[in-house]
Amino acid sequence: MSSAADALGRQTPPPAPTVTAGRTKAFLRLVMIEHSVFALPFAYIAALTAMYLNGGTVRWLDLLLVTVAMVGLRTFAMAANRIIDREIDARNPRTAGRELVTGAVSVRSAWTGALVALAFFLGAAALLNPLCLALAPIAVVPMVVYPYGKRFTDVPHAILGLAQAMGPIGAWLAVTGSWSWDAVVLGLAVGVWIGGFDLIFACQDVAADRAHGVKSVPARFGIAAALHGARASHAVTTGLLVWYALLTHAGPAFWLGLAVVVGAFLYEHAIVKPGDLSRLNRAFFTVNGFVGIALFCFALLDLILRGLGV
Repeated sequence: MSSAADALGRQTPPPAPTVTAGRTKAFLRLVMIEHSVFALPFAYIAALTAMYLNGGTVRWLDLLLVTVAMVGLRTFAMAANRIIDREIDARNPRTAGRELVTGAVSVRSAWTGALVALAFFLGAAALLNPLCLALAPIAVVPMVVYPYGKRFTDVPHAILGLAQAMGPIGAWLAVTGSWSWDAVVLGLAVGVWIGGFDLIFACQDVAADRAHGVKSVPARFGIAAALHGARASHAVTTGLLVWYALLTHAGPAFWLGLAVVVGAFLYEHAIVKPGDLSRLNRAFFTVNGFVGIALFCFALLDLILRGLGV
């Protein structure tokens, strides 16, 4: 009997790997790791363009380190955002099911994951070049400031845009070790683009934000104003991408990709209207995910056609 009881007792606790795997999956859900698709393609565009202009071949180790740095910094930023905003999330019906609110992920575990991700980011920066490591702490600042932004400014979307703008700039620095205004233009395009679609995303939280004093453009100026701002942002994004194409002497494939992006922007703004937000998630997740991947594919094709060695 005691042997059977002992055996049963040994079977009761879940195996440690299962517990660890469950916690890891919960953390990855917390930081929405799949949303790396928004920023990574533009970092790749910058890095590959820099490789084309500086040697003409893909440097796979550098590209891997850029990937580690980008995913590491974004993961840290998302975890910090969720930790800082957990009380706000608990008061909003849309976000009340997030892992830190429900207890699926503890604050301690979230901080552990965030710091591990930050270590990967800093490690990748150190392996790339001294300038990347020196500038890495600067890249961290807006990632932490952004979640506090909704407490003191009506335009936290601008802080998010600034944070995201650093991706292509950092990727170019990673490859060349030197400053590039071409990369700055691409970074601004990304920042204005992401700031614009964050205006759309924030429209669904207007009631909760106003009730709890959370600041945003839709909460302060209304949904219609926010959507107009998003349209203007994406018009500016298009102009900046045109400028970047001219600066880097892009070929026909890139211009074709830019035309596809413009079409996606037009579709996005056609399906979201002040009185009808039913397709907001399609506009935010599907369309904007498509924008980054589509432009990257056309940009890569363009670089290969122009002689980039892979």
